[in-house]
Amino acid sequence: MKKYVCTVCGWEYDEAAGYPEEGIAPGTKWEDVPEDFVCPLCGADKDMFEEA
Repeated sequence: MKKYVCTVCGWEYDEAAGYPEEGIAPGTKWEDVPEDFVCPLCGADKDMFEEA
């Protein structure tokens, strides 16, 4: 499982943990996260994340 970091604020999405607060189950790969996902900390778009 990989991790992806917001290049704007540094918030990290961990595929193993998912983001249950937004309905993204643990084990959800980054490519399967909805395209309209935004960083929960700063609101940056999904395309502002890069692999950690």
